[in-house]
Amino acid sequence: MSHILVVEDEEKLARFVELELIHEGYEVTKSGDGREALELATNNSYDLILLDIMLPGLNGLEVLRRINNPGGPHTPVILLTARDAVMDKVSGLDAGAVDYITKPFAIEELLARIRVALKLHPAGAALQGTSGSGDTAHVAGDDQEGIHRWKSLVLDEKKHRVTYDGKEITLTNREFEMLKVFLTNLDIVMTRDTLLEKVCGYDYVGETNIVDVYVRFLRSKIDEAFDVKMIETVRGVGYVIKS
Repeated sequence: MSHILVVEDEEKLARFVELELIHEGYEVTKSGDGREALELATNNSYDLILLDIMLPGLNGLEVLRRINNPGGPHTPVILLTARDAVMDKVSGLDAGAVDYITKPFAIEELLARIRVALKLHPAGAALQGTSGSGDTAHVAGDDQEGIHRWKSLVLDEKKHRVTYDGKEITLTNREFEMLKVFLTNLDIVMTRDTLLEKVCGYDYVGETNIVDVYVRFLRSKIDEAFDVKMIETVRGVGYVIKS
């Protein structure tokens, strides 16, 4: 039986989610305070955490960051949030959340996302990688396994390092994973849905414009910084890096 920690300060919603989860066979612990939730997550073993962003005591994003610190429990987290701004969602995913769902939501959708998260992100596993990234094909012409090149750009999977003309480029984990997907699929147009699935590691259901945000970040750090045209837009379809 999977044990889920529900962190939500709106008591009626928390109780509703709790009853639905119990009905589905899950064990549930509730908390309505960020600091209490962090203490519970640190001192107990949970298979999944449903975490609201706007919490008393400690902001949900800060709870998430501490959960995913090197010494933290690394429990998979789904964010429950009424905030629908793209950057809020990006911040949550970059902080280590495996998914998010915007309130109000249908309970059937939440239950489906929980099933996927539990299947793809076992508790205790480090969340820095993505489960979808292992499906990418090795590109002919790579110097060695885990090394991917485009012109003067080199991505080293083992060292988690990206350089251009020998100059190191600092990327977030999500940016690194998206660039790796592009480089392991050169000349293949990647749709937004495909990028979300591969980068976030699950069959994403929601707004796909988060991909546009990550592409903009990559272009800022690579295309604009080194005066190259790497990621090309295929209007109405998605993006591609051509060899």
